[in-house]
Amino acid sequence: MNRIKTRQIEANGLTFTVDEAGEGDAVALCLHGFPESRHSWRHQLPLLAEAGWRAVAPDQRGYGDSSRPLGKAAYRIEHLVADAEAMFEALGAKRRLLIAHDWGAVVAWALAMETRTPLDGLVIMNVPHPAVFQQVLRRSFGQLRKSWYVFFFQLPWLPEAALTARGARAVGEAFRGMAIDKSRFPDEVLDHYRANALKPGAMTAMVNWYRANFGSALARWAPGKAPMIETPTLMVWGEEDTALGLELTEGYEPYVRDFTLHRLPGVSHWVQQEAPEAVNAILADWLKARGLAPA
Repeated sequence: MNRIKTRQIEANGLTFTVDEAGEGDAVALCLHGFPESRHSWRHQLPLLAEAGWRAVAPDQRGYGDSSRPLGKAAYRIEHLVADAEAMFEALGAKRRLLIAHDWGAVVAWALAMETRTPLDGLVIMNVPHPAVFQQVLRRSFGQLRKSWYVFFFQLPWLPEAALTARGARAVGEAFRGMAIDKSRFPDEVLDHYRANALKPGAMTAMVNWYRANFGSALARWAPGKAPMIETPTLMVWGEEDTALGLELTEGYEPYVRDFTLHRLPGVSHWVQQEAPEAVNAILADWLKARGLAPA
């Protein structure tokens, strides 16, 4: 039951390649970030299946072996949210747990606020609520400096050239270079991510997530505008994140009714891959405490 299998599903007019463990209509959808893939949830899928969830990790649009629509506009946040909603529907979900990291977590925050697809639980890893991020950016030059790469990604063709040079060496370095425990990213893991980045059109699609949602794209969830999230929410945060500061884990009272935060010292941005034992223990305990372990 806990064995991971790979297949394809059709959702929102696209084809998504997914890794899946478990069975049933209680679906835990796991959304990866940049420059990751469905492979980033390899440690969590068996745990979620054991807890009674049908755990599904897709390559999101533009990534890996999923559809790669052309053009920057195809990667606007509304399309990314619609993908996740359509995947829940395609999987026949009657209970919905959304687990997400990095850019996947931006999608997850947006879906939870839109409320068209009710969630039973929300798990966020190392990405802040959009309103919290905007608040911190307004008062912190330090966070703006850490986000320099977002501005670089707005340039045409140069980001793709830099990231794919020498066999996409920069993609591998993004993982091992940021990680505290570098042993968690052996060559075979980095080879997977580099190979994905080198697929035709993949890097442009991946960077287009940044281009399409730059500037005012997330303004609808600005401070004072973002609706309260009623879904029980767990945030797991690696404290040694070099791209996102610890101040982004504070100030959630106006935005999330039931908010649980676990910070992991000595762990980088790649939290679920670098510290899977700790993340899985936190996740399992929270699921039981919130009545979200169907098994």
